[in-house]
Amino acid sequence: MNRPLNVLRATAASATAALLTALLAAPSAGAAPATRTLYAAPDGRGSACTAARPCTPEGARDLARTEHRRAVRVLLKDGTYRLDEPLKLGHADSGTTWTAAPGAHPVLSGGRDLTGWRKNADGTWTAPVPAGVTPRQLFVDGRRATRARGEACPAATCDATATGMTGATATGIGHWAHPTDAEAVIRIRWRNYHCRIAGVSGDTLTFTQPCWTNSASGTDRTGPAWDTTAVDSTRYSGVAFFENAAELLDTPGEFVWNSTDRTVTYLPRDGENMRHARAVTPHTEQLLTVDGAHDLTVSGIGFAYAAYRQPGTDEGYAGMQAGLTLTGATGPVDHAGRYYTKPAAALTVRGGRRVTVDSASFTHLGGAGAILEAGSQDSALTRSTFTDLSSGAVYVGDTEPVPEPALAGERNTVAYNTISRTGVEYTDAVGIWAGYEAGLTVDHNTLDHLPYSAISVGWGWNQPEAQRSVLRDNKVTNNRITDVMEVARQQHDGGAIYTQGAQPGTVVGGNYINRSAYGNTERDGNGIYLDEQSSYITVENNVITRIGYKWVSNWADYGIRNTARGNWTDTAAPALGGTGSVMTGNHTGLDRLPAAALAVAARAGAHGGPVEQLRTDLARTGTAAQSSTDGTATAALALDADTNTDTRTLAEPGAWWQVDLGTTRHIRQVEVWNDASTTTAGFDIVTDDATIHVSGKALRPTVVDLDSRTRTVRVVKTGTGRVALSQVLVH
Repeated sequence: MNRPLNVLRATAASATAALLTALLAAPSAGAAPATRTLYAAPDGRGSACTAARPCTPEGARDLARTEHRRAVRVLLKDGTYRLDEPLKLGHADSGTTWTAAPGAHPVLSGGRDLTGWRKNADGTWTAPVPAGVTPRQLFVDGRRATRARGEACPAATCDATATGMTGATATGIGHWAHPTDAEAVIRIRWRNYHCRIAGVSGDTLTFTQPCWTNSASGTDRTGPAWDTTAVDSTRYSGVAFFENAAELLDTPGEFVWNSTDRTVTYLPRDGENMRHARAVTPHTEQLLTVDGAHDLTVSGIGFAYAAYRQPGTDEGYAGMQAGLTLTGATGPVDHAGRYYTKPAAALTVRGGRRVTVDSASFTHLGGAGAILEAGSQDSALTRSTFTDLSSGAVYVGDTEPVPEPALAGERNTVAYNTISRTGVEYTDAVGIWAGYEAGLTVDHNTLDHLPYSAISVGWGWNQPEAQRSVLRDNKVTNNRITDVMEVARQQHDGGAIYTQGAQPGTVVGGNYINRSAYGNTERDGNGIYLDEQSSYITVENNVITRIGYKWVSNWADYGIRNTARGNWTDTAAPALGGTGSVMTGNHTGLDRLPAAALAVAARAGAHGGPVEQLRTDLARTGTAAQSSTDGTATAALALDADTNTDTRTLAEPGAWWQVDLGTTRHIRQVEVWNDASTTTAGFDIVTDDATIHVSGKALRPTVVDLDSRTRTVRVVKTGTGRVALSQVLVH
C-alpha cells in the first residue's frame, strides 16, 4: 500500500499552511476548465490522441502544447514504448501530468532485442548485433547476464606503468584473439576503475586514454590527496578481474561482445533455451528528460534498459566517488570535485520547479535511475522502486559549492522509495547521492544490498569550498538501510549514511541501519560516517547494529561541532571526533534492543518492516584469559563491547584465548571479530564438547553456528602465531 507523501510532520504542517494560504489568497473565480485528457500507446499514431486513437508519446506532447486554457493529462496505455531517443519535455510542457492509464503498466525502454541465436559446439550461443548497437549489458528473460570475467591479478604481476600495466604473459592476454575488447576492473578503497585495453606489446598492456591518465596520480584535476587511491598508488593491490574476452567465457550466465564480428556469445544458465528466450541489451542512453519545466507530474511509469555509454569509450570509467567520474583529457585545476561527471540516467530533470515523479519503477539499467540537477527546486521523487541498476539510483544536485541562485538545488524531496541491488557494475556508486543541496529531505526510503554507501549527502572533502557552500538544513530521516557496503564488492571507506562538508541545520535521525561492511577483514565501513569536513550535523535517535567499524564517525579535527544523541547501538566503540563535537545520551554496547529502539526501527523505511533483534551475549559477564599477553592487549578487551580495542597474545605454538561463562550454558553461535592489524588466521573454536576449525582469516565477524553445552569457549591458533581479537560474542 502506498504511504502518504507528507514525509515529516513538520514538513506536512508547513505544506498544509502554505496550501491554505494560497487558497485564501486566490481570487473567487469560477471553476477552472475541466482537465483535457490525451492518450498515448506503444503503437500510437496520428494526432487525435483519444482513447480509441492514441498517439505516440511525442504526438501527445505536441498536442498538449497547443492547449492554453486547460490543464492536460496524458495517459500512457499499457505496454513497452521502445525509444530510439529520449522523450523530451521542457518549459512548454509545464502543468502537464504524465501518468499510467488506469490498470496500465507502461514502460519506457531503451532496449534492443537480440535475435537469430545459433548454438555453437561448445554449448554457447551466438547472435548478430544490429548496426549502431554496442552491448555492454545483456538481460536474458529479465535476468542480468555477466560479462565474462577472469581471476584477480595481483600487483606483483599486473604492475601499473605510466600507460597501463605488465602481466600480459601471466594472464594469457597476449594470446587472446581480441584483447582490445577487454577491460581491466580495479577497486581501490572507495574508488572503482574500468579501462579498456588499447594494445599489447610483449608483457605490457596499454590502456585507452584518457581513462588511464585520469585513473592515475599526478593530475591537479583531483588534488594530491586522491593520488593515494590512484591505480599507480601504493594502495593498488592489483586488478579485481579482466572482463569481456571469449577466453574467459566459462560460467553459465556469462556473455562476450565481439566488436570485430559484431556478435554476442552467451553461455546459458540451466533451463534457458535461446531459441525461445528474450535477450535484451540497453541501447538508448536517456529515456525521459525534463528541462526547465514547472508543475509537471510523472506518475506510474516504468523505465527499463537505458544505456550508459561512457565506460565503453576511450573515456572509460575513472571513478572518483559515489559513481561520479573524471572525464576529458584536460580540464581546470580543481581539488574540490567541481568538474566530475555524473553517470547517465534513465530520467533526468534539469532546472525543474515543482516537478514530481511518483510511483515509477527503474529496472535493468546500464547506468543510473534518476537525476535532479541544474537548480531543480521544490521537486520530489517518491514511492518509486529501483532494482538491478549498473550505477546508483538517485542523484540530486550538483558539485558547485556556491552556484548562481537559479542553479541552486533547494527543498527537494526523495521519500518512500525502495532501492535494492544497485551499483551492480560500478560498485563505487551509492543508492542516493546529493551534492550541494539546501533543505533536502531524504525520508522513509528502504535501501538494501548495495556495494558501497547507501545515502551520501554533501561534497567537498577538506577543501575550503566545503566550509562556505550552500549546504544546509538537510534531513536524512526514517530510512531503513540493510546489507550495504557488501564485503564481496571490495569497496571501502564508506558508511550506510555518509556526509561531506559543513551543513548547518542538517539532521540524521530515526534511521534503522543493520549490517554495514559486516563480515569485512579490516576495520572499515561505518554506520553513520561524517567524513572529512562534515560539520554542524545532528545525529539522533538512530538504531545502528552489526557494523564493521564505528557506529558513528567523524575522524577529522576539521569536522566541527557535530552532535550525536539518543542513538542505540551494539558497539561501545568511541566514535565521534572532530572539534567541539558532543556525544550525549547514547545507548551503546547493547546486546538487546529496548522497546523504544525497536519502535524506531520498525517505523523506518518505505513500508516499515521487521527488526533483527540483537542476541544476548553470554560472554559479556564471563571471565577472559589467554595463553600470554602482548603488552597491554589483555584478554578482557575482547569482552568490552568495543570492536576497536584488541586482545593479543605473543606469537607462540598453540596460542589461545578463552572465556569462562561461569556455568554450563547451551550455546548456538559464536562471533569472532579480528583486530584488523594482526589478523588471526587458521584457528579452532573449542567448546567442552565440540571443535570447529576455521580456515583463512577471521572476519569482522566470523560467525560460527553450533549446538553445544559448554562452560568455556576457546579460540586456539593452529600451529605457531598470535591470537589477536577485537571481540568475541557467545549466543
